[in-house]
Amino acid sequence: MGGFSLRRVLAVLIKEFTQLRRDRLSYAMILVMPIVQLLLFGYAINNDPRHLPTAVLVQDHGPYARSVLSALDNSGYFDLRQAVRTPEELDALMSRGEVQFALTIPPDFSRRVVRQDKAQVLMEVDASDPAATGGAVAALSALPARALSRDLTGAAREAAGGKPPFEVVVHNRYNPESITAYNIVPGLLGIILSITLVMMTSLAVTRERERGTMESLLATPVRPLEVMVGKLAPYVAVGLIQGLVVLTLARGLFDVPMADALASWAALGAGLLLFIVGSLALGFLISTAARNQLQAMQLSFFYIMPSVLLSGFAFPFRGMPGWAQAIGSCLPVTHFLRVVRGALLKGAGFDETAPSLFALGAFVLIVSGLAVARYRTTLD
Repeated sequence: MGGFSLRRVLAVLIKEFTQLRRDRLSYAMILVMPIVQLLLFGYAINNDPRHLPTAVLVQDHGPYARSVLSALDNSGYFDLRQAVRTPEELDALMSRGEVQFALTIPPDFSRRVVRQDKAQVLMEVDASDPAATGGAVAALSALPARALSRDLTGAAREAAGGKPPFEVVVHNRYNPESITAYNIVPGLLGIILSITLVMMTSLAVTRERERGTMESLLATPVRPLEVMVGKLAPYVAVGLIQGLVVLTLARGLFDVPMADALASWAALGAGLLLFIVGSLALGFLISTAARNQLQAMQLSFFYIMPSVLLSGFAFPFRGMPGWAQAIGSCLPVTHFLRVVRGALLKGAGFDETAPSLFALGAFVLIVSGLAVARYRTTLD
């Protein structure tokens, strides 16, 4: 064989580059993944969300109340989207997750400001995600001094004696103590199921193709939909057991609040089942595109990474730019997190979680249809 040969090393080197060039998926992982990570972390991730949706219940239409609303809007943290007429409307908007804040200005606000009689406004906060509201809540401390700085002049300013003309009473709802575990632990249910079910299914089906057992299955008269249902059914039970274990540990170890209403548990169960079926169907679809287990893992990672970063699990969803929120809204994890957090922390039922459940159902139908179509092509 002789000694060390640079010529033989060069031959092996050329062979490896040729093989890498032919493996387009691995080539894409090497080139695309760093770019995707840079764009996501550089542009999409923001731990200080602004322009958060806010609903207002204004029962005092005087100039002082209008100045408070103007100052709130100019702060940059609050987006005054909806004006409601009753407290019940505020509750409904917060329960459905349509607004992050709800401001109530009482009918005697202006009179109390003029008389220096402990004027107050109420700001209710959806604190189910403490990281999303921390900056905005901190900005509220400067609101009393800034809001009426131009309205109170002369005798009224002297009567104030340098004290804030009113007080902002902050009421944290759904997570009064702003405990991060109450937000993270329920969200882990979606991430754990995504990692295990998508990857488990894609690897299991691809493994059969590598071992040659898929050829025997293709020789049978079993239809593509029947193959898909038969292969995914056992993993549905696995996903349900995982969900039960995570919820039990969430309550036992982290004291995560659980819903009392039966409707909330029914909504959670429906969302869990749809999410499990959708994740398994996605894993089956990935297996139809992957030629080996390595490619199946790589394709699964392309789905899992955006699911962690853009779903609202690790970073505030409303802190992301519009294009990132649009991508996140296409991910089933995003909608499942809204269901599980809404059911556990807010006691939300089918009425409040209907949009997310509809999105999960649509994902199941679309991905299942694509998986069956891809598998039918493989049969042909």
